[in-house]
Amino acid sequence: MSAITRRVLLWIGLLTAVRLAFAALMPLTDDEAYYRLWSQHLALGYFDHPPLVAWAIRLGTSLIGDNGLGVRLSAVLASGATSLVLFDLGKRLGLTPAAAERAALWYSATLMIAVGAILSTPDAFATLFWATTLWCLAAVFEPGREHMGARWWCLAGVAAGLATLSKYSSLFIAPGVLLWILTSAQRRKSLATPWPWAAAVIGVGLFGINVWWNSQNDWLTFAKQFGRVEPSGLQPKFLVELILTQALLLNPFITGFAIRGLTMKDLPSEAVAGGRKVDLSLLVLTALPFGLYLMVHALHDRVQGHWPTPLYPALALIAAVAASRRSTSALSAFARRAVLPFGLGIGALALMFGATTDYRSGFKGDPARTLRQWPVFASDVAAVRQEQGANWIGTFSYVTLAQISNQPTLNGPALQLTERDRYAAAPLPKGLDMARPGLIVDLDRRISQTDLATCFAKVERLPNLRRGGEGPGAMVYGVYRVEGPLRDITGKGCWSAKTLADSLKLDAKRAAKN
Repeated sequence: MSAITRRVLLWIGLLTAVRLAFAALMPLTDDEAYYRLWSQHLALGYFDHPPLVAWAIRLGTSLIGDNGLGVRLSAVLASGATSLVLFDLGKRLGLTPAAAERAALWYSATLMIAVGAILSTPDAFATLFWATTLWCLAAVFEPGREHMGARWWCLAGVAAGLATLSKYSSLFIAPGVLLWILTSAQRRKSLATPWPWAAAVIGVGLFGINVWWNSQNDWLTFAKQFGRVEPSGLQPKFLVELILTQALLLNPFITGFAIRGLTMKDLPSEAVAGGRKVDLSLLVLTALPFGLYLMVHALHDRVQGHWPTPLYPALALIAAVAASRRSTSALSAFARRAVLPFGLGIGALALMFGATTDYRSGFKGDPARTLRQWPVFASDVAAVRQEQGANWIGTFSYVTLAQISNQPTLNGPALQLTERDRYAAAPLPKGLDMARPGLIVDLDRRISQTDLATCFAKVERLPNLRRGGEGPGAMVYGVYRVEGPLRDITGKGCWSAKTLADSLKLDAKRAAKN
């Protein structure tokens, strides 16, 4: 093992240990708490995403326990594994170990990963398996390993299939790989062998697991996610937002080197291992379809900051290659030195801030207000439920339900009264008795007594509850005691008066068209 390899392993091991510590300390984000609910009832698909994140959380909680570290264990290890894959991918492409090392470390210094590597989200696993797919494809055409091509093609199919079971955006791997194959005579020859087709069959077969689940559940996830594809009017401001946001989240210094790398005509000799012919088209062409989709999407709707995360390993590698060129420029030298302290420093500050949210009151504009004081709030809700003699607790949002359900002090059945399709894979909570009174709790702006009166025969408003202290950063929650459901709450859900009116208008328009 070379000194550089040992250094990379040491760096990644140290970063992983630090991330595991923060994973244990920091409260779960809203989506993590929601995915934790999924993991309690394993299925082949869920309302929002394919199933892999739920399986990964279940694995972690089975090993560590049902706590923050258990929920995040698999995601933290996946982020570390992505850095290792990226390091070896660089060497397989013909880069020097030093350039590959820089890429692995710079990936960890992107602000997205420096802050988000501890979060258990579908992106962590989609990114790992996207990078692993590229690693396998690089191995297929690596000089001296042609006899192992069949094995690497099949492994690429497995990795791509697992990526699609992580997040649907990974479907863009397929056209990207096809584009990469078709742009080279040598790679086109591989299409005459059975192995690329075997890889495709494996990938489609794995994704078919989720397709089958959707076919049995009214195509829930497909309707939810692919409904975003339909354009709704030109709004180029979102494209500007996408560019600026990603330049920041990638790390401004890495962004500068990545732009330089994408526009280079010749690779710097300092990045190329002796005697190797380096071709970075695998990184660029496989990312092109997804990148173009994101830009087109941004012409009519906002692209969330984390969506491009699977492209970060390739961009970090391209930036590392560009940074390998010797330069007398003081600015370039400063940028190279600044990448790690800037990215990892900002990440450490953000994680330390997030890890203290259970112990401090928020403030106006607090970016971590959604994390604050859920244990105390759940205890307050449980106390009101007991005082009012309510059997169950209802919410109008998956966030409130997930976060209070994550607290052992809640001590009672809870369910979301809207969007019941979200819980198609889960049985009703134990002890739930809708014939008995219930307690409705959610952000005050989300619910009103008038809305609830369309769903329950008796509605009584109680004093509000606050989460996050008494300061200006506190979140105010409306609280209602209800009795006598007027509709199938557990099956169809309770819809507000406004939603009912909008639904009736939509039905009338559809009837007129037909």
